[in-house]
Amino acid sequence: QLPLVESGGGLVQLGESLTLSCEAPGYALDYYAIGWFRQAPGKERVEISCISSGGASRNYADSVQGRFTISRDNAKKIVYLKMNSLRVDDTATYFCAADQGPGCRGRYDFWGQGTQVTVSS
Repeated sequence: QLPLVESGGGLVQLGESLTLSCEAPGYALDYYAIGWFRQAPGKERVEISCISSGGASRNYADSVQGRFTISRDNAKKIVYLKMNSLRVDDTATYFCAADQGPGCRGRYDFWGQGTQVTVSS
């Protein structure tokens, strides 16, 4: 088991920024690729970004490319999702998930409970 916990969500205005964090208290994340997903009300959960275990490989969905940045600090056992220029349609519950990588294979074994991001106009 890997008890992933997301934090950093909240209510922001259109165009503002937020940084989400993903941790597994008591566990190292070094061996896992980490993906970020989001699920808007009434919609399916979609993957928006992934970072390989070492951080060398990162990918993004078209919807967030150029606005969101995924990063990790393995020494601090944390993965970040920096979200800039937030839009109303970024409103969703955001989840992180761990893939026993090292690369982003799209096979996620562990999930967090999610953190809510709401963007107001």
